[in-house]
Amino acid sequence: MPGTSGTRRTPRGLETRSRIVDSAAKLFYAKGVNATTLDDVRLASSTSKSQLYKHFEDKLVLIHAVIDVQSKFVLAREEQRLRGVKTLTGLRRWRDTLVQANSLQDGSYGCALGAMSVELSDNDEQSRQALNASIDAWRRMLVEMLTRLRILGILAEDANPQRLGTGLLAALQGGYVLAQNAHSSEPMAVALDMALDHIESFARS
Repeated sequence: MPGTSGTRRTPRGLETRSRIVDSAAKLFYAKGVNATTLDDVRLASSTSKSQLYKHFEDKLVLIHAVIDVQSKFVLAREEQRLRGVKTLTGLRRWRDTLVQANSLQDGSYGCALGAMSVELSDNDEQSRQALNASIDAWRRMLVEMLTRLRILGILAEDANPQRLGTGLLAALQGGYVLAQNAHSSEPMAVALDMALDHIESFARS
């Protein structure tokens, strides 16, 4: 994502920009986008106003940069986790990893991408499109994983990876929201278990 200038940045400038985006991402995740001010970001990143505005002319530009960074992080993480899933046991391990990570913070904060979608999708079209593209890329990873299970003969031919992948992602995102409200990972575990139980109903006997 571009900043306010088309000039080339120095290594020090790139480090400052990265620090600002990283601080903003953490604040957006913990406090929410709307509740986080540029002054909050400036203090958290130990930057001056002039440094902040040199890289980001306003909060919306910073939001777009955070979406870009968070999307790359989440998708890289999920791609690494899902590419190794070749059994239903492996799929359950993927579920366990997500629930365990969520339980470490008592269900708080939710999904980095999902939470921003709730706050931004009705207010900024560029943010909506970027987040929709990232979440759809996540859905496609799930579809590819389920297609692989069908090709390997683990799931029956009548299993529909498109529908199952969409349902699984919906259960995951809904689970994040319920866990956030309850401050407990239990609702997320239940939502994922129900989705996986449905997927396993297509297992070859």
